[in-house]
Amino acid sequence: MKQPTSFLYEQTHTGVATITLNRPERLNALTFEVYRELTDTFAALRAEDEVRVVVITGAGRAFCSGGDVHDIIGELFARDMEGLLEFTRMTCDLIRNIRTLPKPVIASLNGTTAGAGACIALASDIRIASLEARIAFLFVKVGLSGADMGAAHLLPRVVGLAKATELLYTGDFISAPEAERIGLYNRVVPAGELANVAREFAERLAQGPSFALAKTKEVLNREIDMSLSAALECEAQAQAICMQHPDYREAYEAFVAKRPPKFK
Repeated sequence: MKQPTSFLYEQTHTGVATITLNRPERLNALTFEVYRELTDTFAALRAEDEVRVVVITGAGRAFCSGGDVHDIIGELFARDMEGLLEFTRMTCDLIRNIRTLPKPVIASLNGTTAGAGACIALASDIRIASLEARIAFLFVKVGLSGADMGAAHLLPRVVGLAKATELLYTGDFISAPEAERIGLYNRVVPAGELANVAREFAERLAQGPSFALAKTKEVLNREIDMSLSAALECEAQAQAICMQHPDYREAYEAFVAKRPPKFK
């Protein structure tokens, strides 16, 4: 995989890859280059067999404050409709690549999470946040639709339609404890504990059955728009497929032998 230059990338022997947005002086605001490299990196991670879990976080006091006001927003005024669609579709490609990556993605939210940063967090599978990690889908604050980068599709499915409508209509920040209360954050921890908690959770998943986790994520994505009958058939097929995988037998043999399983 090509090493990115617009953010930090680290891969450990435990199977965890960590992406760190690294523009702390600009609250890790996204540029065109960061967007492109993030999109390409999440696509490339599909083929990185050594990577079993991905963590995305930010340097400094923010996770990501959204698109850079000068480097992106100012430049977009010079584009016609075709050029604008080229950009907005690129931002959606990033979300698509996060959601379709057959590996767990954990957002470790170290601080301010806004706009496109909030959408990246929302697209992740798990959100672990520090107490300082307030979040806002602030698109309407700048005259844009609250429906951006999949927010109108994903947010109601995470927090419910009523709360999602409020967050997308107002663009207001909510605190980390409030985000946890409504189910947007999986857990909130003191800032000094965030990195360790996120890493430990990532390593726990990395030690699990990667094929089964990938199948779980696939089915979660597929069932969003399914009827119950279709979902039940989808899950029946998913389980039958997993039952043919060596990890299923390994879990059984480990249980019988009273030892921890060693998944491939």
